[in-house]
Amino acid sequence: MTTQPSSVLLPPGGQRILVIQAHPDDAEFLCGGTVARLVAEERDVQYLFLTYGEQGSDDPEMTPDRLAAIREQEQRRAADFLGVKSVTFLAGYHDGEIEPTLALRRELAGMIRRLKPDIVLSFDPWAKNDVHAHPDHRATAVCALDAMAVARGRLSYPDQLVDGITPHSVQHIYFYGTDRPNHWVDISSTIDIQLAALHLHTSQMQGFEDEFIRRRAIQAGAELKYTYAEVFHRFSMA
Repeated sequence: MTTQPSSVLLPPGGQRILVIQAHPDDAEFLCGGTVARLVAEERDVQYLFLTYGEQGSDDPEMTPDRLAAIREQEQRRAADFLGVKSVTFLAGYHDGEIEPTLALRRELAGMIRRLKPDIVLSFDPWAKNDVHAHPDHRATAVCALDAMAVARGRLSYPDQLVDGITPHSVQHIYFYGTDRPNHWVDISSTIDIQLAALHLHTSQMQGFEDEFIRRRAIQAGAELKYTYAEVFHRFSMA
């Protein structure tokens, strides 16, 4: 195994990290080892969810409202376990029905302006791998990127610019779930933390095997001879 790099993020890095997700457990599943390392580096990691994942059950006795409450609680427990600073769920968007609309772009731009992240982690809007077979992932990816683009401009949604809220430029995005990686994160020291956090999503873990995550991380780390890794496409907004 190669020596673990000194920092998850390439220079210039950043202190405030926002992870934009479609459903509870997306980050733990796709980049949880990286989140654990960011927290270990004492960076401020915040989660933003578009839905409560209320369609994620095959239990004939489950209802969407009940599952939404369960998954929110599971996600808050997992985030707390990882050391994530805050968890925000948007209202009015439903699992399986996210679309890259102007209304969602506007709301995400407002959140970006309020939270002012230096770095955003989210789905890759150009990926063609099986992760993006879920339409919510594709829609989240497109809308998150578009929102970051318009959040920079003073003339975009000027009604948001009150009470100290200003335009905000995200300098770099790290796209997870990518099939065109250009950045590797060694998670050999944090994969067990990732798996522990993932198992806090009890409603989603029936039949899940840890070896799936381990095999994927082994494959991701092979190129740089890391025992376990997660891959990203780093994209500059500068």
